[in-house]
Amino acid sequence: MSHERLDGKVVLVTGSSSGIGEAVARRADALGASVVVNSVRSVEAGTSIAASLRDAIYVQGDVALEADCQRMVDETLERFGRLDVLVNNAGVTKLIDHKDLDAASVDVFREIFDVNVFGTWAMTMAAVPSLRLHHGAIINMTSVAGVRPTGSSIPYAASKAALNHLTVLLAKVVGPDIRVNAIAPGLVATPWTEDWGSLHALVAAVAPMKRSATPEDVAKATIDLATSDYITGQVLVVDGGLSIVT
Repeated sequence: MSHERLDGKVVLVTGSSSGIGEAVARRADALGASVVVNSVRSVEAGTSIAASLRDAIYVQGDVALEADCQRMVDETLERFGRLDVLVNNAGVTKLIDHKDLDAASVDVFREIFDVNVFGTWAMTMAAVPSLRLHHGAIINMTSVAGVRPTGSSIPYAASKAALNHLTVLLAKVVGPDIRVNAIAPGLVATPWTEDWGSLHALVAAVAPMKRSATPEDVAKATIDLATSDYITGQVLVVDGGLSIVT
């Protein structure tokens, strides 16, 4: 993996007011990039994170709205004049037992796919023209639930599987100008999972690395993949080896 600095580069991270997205934004900043922080609702948190970085702006926007996606790119270009890396991190889920088929309604599927799949597509399409100019990179944040039959719900897992395949399909058609890869984390210790004590304990007991991931673990892999000039069309599982023993 690459450990290049990002001096002079501009990195836009959707859904970056906490958790994995925040960690990615902070790592990009630490490596010299200018950063665009984004969220839908957590405006105060997003603004605070951007203010704490060396050279960053906060842009409120919902990736489920095409107009917001275009506006995020437009504001990035207005402030920094370029875009080099897009990290499609924004995502939603519902906690639904996989056996509870009735709860996994079509409306739930639509809500999750609107953000996780269609939002990623809209954000990518808005960014592609600018990314082409600088041989940029796209990193889609998916999940091990898109690789194996697990996850917080069937609609969520299906959305991440779709996103994994979308990653490969895009990589085929936008190279060599743009590289497209995905990071598929396993269980990550974030505010969203802080009450999932039994699952964290299970991972610690079973996974070869004996712990859940931290947001920083995922951020390191994300930036490494974004700066690796000869890797495209790959889905990198970051789960401490859990998927090879379960």
